[in-house]
Amino acid sequence: ASKGDVTRQILVSLLALVALLAATHTASAADKRPIPDYDGRGGEPTTTGYALLWVPRVALSPLYFVSEFVLRRPIGALIAGAERAGIPATLYDFFAFGPDHKIGIVPTGFVDFGFRPAVGLYAFWDDAIARGNDLRLHLGTWGSDWLSASLSDRIHLSKNPYDRLKLDASASRRPDYAYFGIGPSTRENAITRYGSDRLELQASVDERLWRTSSFHASVAARSVEFHHGELGNDPPLDEVVASGLVPAPPGFPRGYTAVVSSLSAALDSRRPRPASGSGVRVEVEGAHASDVRTNGSWVTYGGSAGAFVDLDDHARVLSFSVTTKFADPIGHGDIPFTELVHLGGFGQMRAFYPGRLVDRSAAVAELAYRWPIWIWLDGSMRMEVGNVFAEHLQDFKPARLRFSGAVGLETVGSPDNSLQILFGVGSETFESGGKIDAFRLVVGTTRGF
Repeated sequence: ASKGDVTRQILVSLLALVALLAATHTASAADKRPIPDYDGRGGEPTTTGYALLWVPRVALSPLYFVSEFVLRRPIGALIAGAERAGIPATLYDFFAFGPDHKIGIVPTGFVDFGFRPAVGLYAFWDDAIARGNDLRLHLGTWGSDWLSASLSDRIHLSKNPYDRLKLDASASRRPDYAYFGIGPSTRENAITRYGSDRLELQASVDERLWRTSSFHASVAARSVEFHHGELGNDPPLDEVVASGLVPAPPGFPRGYTAVVSSLSAALDSRRPRPASGSGVRVEVEGAHASDVRTNGSWVTYGGSAGAFVDLDDHARVLSFSVTTKFADPIGHGDIPFTELVHLGGFGQMRAFYPGRLVDRSAAVAELAYRWPIWIWLDGSMRMEVGNVFAEHLQDFKPARLRFSGAVGLETVGSPDNSLQILFGVGSETFESGGKIDAFRLVVGTTRGF
């Protein structure tokens, strides 16, 4: 099926779900008790901040319509009905056990249309063996050539849950990674597929500083191998390279083994929820990597700055941010293409596939709106313009930017096994006409170790 057919089928299914929920909602109205104020909306007081809500709603009205009437309202009705039936408590007691429910195993599933889906298990054990030591395990698969496993051990350094030492190990094998080429003008129809095996060990420390300011340091060893890839009718990268149609991307197919050390720090004036989400955030990051196979090395670095306004002190936050990223080789060696600057996936420009935009540098500006739907569930809308460029943004032009728009749902709190629903559209570069040519739909639980 074409992307248009898939999109229409998805929208028809969502509208059918809305109709079903509305019918259920009407049929049971006589038996309802007052709906709890899950999202803090209250009586919708007429304040200056509340009036300003119509600015993003009008500017982002198409995305707002989808988020409000296709996502928030039906999901809110579903959650309210589930809460009345006691389903959340029943599920919690079923999947979590022990005296204080500190141990649990939860089934997982994830679909990023355009890639293979995955199913698996997520397991947790708080205060494992000793108090203040938490274990996390995630297993995923979709056949013998799609396997992943992650194990994380966390030692809490203070009463603040964000102050911790982490030891992580992960391994994965996938045949469906996407590669479109390198540079700002790559085309959606240039997609190829490659397979990769990845093994990584990492030790890191996180410290929460003033308000929500933070510091992070890590050291990791990462081994990456490339192999034949496939998905549907997309051409395999190794065959396209062998035919001479496209040059081999740096590091392909030999792979690499890198030792990476990184630091990041953020100055953030916002207070932790449930306090007001207004404030400013400035973040800088940098990493040094050495490939022990070729003796090559490189550095990656970047920064972002953003301003956030809580429009009514109920966690309805409008924000604007800018981000730049860079990757530079040290000496004359190449940087493996999977270590270059990437946009797409779950970073900036989310409407694009993971690995869609790759080069030596990037610049992105984002206007976003986030609001509460339930106690642990937020809605989000993002409108971004940005792209990747050659070293140090040297070929940057406003006409070479792209548009990315996304609307979705995200769970609040720990990212270990977060639920995410996202729909996004992305465009060609503006100098190529700015035509919408990228569509992305994500449903499932994402791993955030």
